[in-house]
Amino acid sequence: MAPPQAHRPPRMSDDATTMTTADSTHPCLSCGACCASFRVDFAVYEMQAMGGTVPDSLALDVNGSTCRMRGTEQVPIRCAALTGQVGQQVACSIYELRPAPCREFSAGDYACHKARARHGLAPLAEGAIL
Repeated sequence: MAPPQAHRPPRMSDDATTMTTADSTHPCLSCGACCASFRVDFAVYEMQAMGGTVPDSLALDVNGSTCRMRGTEQVPIRCAALTGQVGQQVACSIYELRPAPCREFSAGDYACHKARARHGLAPLAEGAIL
């Protein structure tokens, strides 16, 4: 018998088909706490100028190998690509072009719950993201 597998919440990239305005029931579309809680650093090769997808105007150069999403370098943090009001209705203006840290963020995991708590939002219930 195989050992039980730990529950792993889906990553944002796993759930791309449900992250549209057509499905306004997805909990991430009424949250946005992650986009207003964490610094987002990523490899320079993800920039459009380097052949990647992230618009050059939305990032800052940190050093020769790292860039940072504008708005996540300051306090209060709010990614420049985030639209709407955190905890109400939000969207990422570059969702299909977002950098790896955003694609790898797991909705419903510890970091998600921590970000939601910072903004006075309750943790996502298990099974809220299918």
